[in-house]
Amino acid sequence: MRSGERPGATVADVTFSIVARSDDGTSWGVAVASKFLAVGNAVPAARAGAGALATQAGANVSWKHSGLELLARGTPAGETLRLLVDADPGRAERQLGVVDAAGAAATYTGSGCLAWAGGLAETGVAIQGNILAGPQVVEAMKDAWDASGQNPLARRLLAALAAGDAAGGDRRGRQSAALLVVREGAGYGGFDDVAVGLRVDDHVAPVGELARLLDLNDFYLAPPPDRDRLPVGPDLAAELDRRARDLGHADFPAWVGTENYEMRVADDLSWIDRRVLELLRAARGRGGAG
Repeated sequence: MRSGERPGATVADVTFSIVARSDDGTSWGVAVASKFLAVGNAVPAARAGAGALATQAGANVSWKHSGLELLARGTPAGETLRLLVDADPGRAERQLGVVDAAGAAATYTGSGCLAWAGGLAETGVAIQGNILAGPQVVEAMKDAWDASGQNPLARRLLAALAAGDAAGGDRRGRQSAALLVVREGAGYGGFDDVAVGLRVDDHVAPVGELARLLDLNDFYLAPPPDRDRLPVGPDLAAELDRRARDLGHADFPAWVGTENYEMRVADDLSWIDRRVLELLRAARGRGGAG
């Protein structure tokens, strides 16, 4: 499904977004940027096992709840979009992108959205934007999405957003960006499904700042790959405790908790992330020695 340019009317919430499902069918997410304060508060919505959507232009934020409810009941993306749009008297000023649990996608651009406005949808992805520099923004986002298939969903979404930004993005400028990815049990401590939930609400370079935050998210809130998990034997365990005490902590677990490295050290202390060990060894103790 593809929607093309729409002439201008009165809508001022300019945004470009990508809504997608991972190729393995386990994750759904949205990346969005705008010349609009805190776009992450209005546009993205996703539910693990159901799908994701972006409501923008004259955003109807009620679509986030009602749309996810439809998707959770198994309503396909195209039908979900039709039901939401047809019931809304303000639909001419709306944009909507939807991807369902199976990866079907749909996008809609109302006739009242300010030019350039349009979008495209193919299996697994819906991309849309309004008040853009031109159709090249959407095209660049799709090219980046296609070229990054080997990467995790959050990285693919960010790559697409960065490509759209580089292609001109919002023709009025930049202000905010957001990234939301859900996967069952992927939240902090496994208590919810939010794998990535990042917002840059007001920044001169929001997409670049979002990239910086994703790097931090992956370090603090995601477990390390097996190749970076170093086994902790008796000698290393003694060193870890000694170094933590030299930094003023009761023991190594106390240092881990203070520095928020819980995802980077085994609960039973049987392994430690290579980078965390390097950070501990580089830290300066009370006596000045590393």
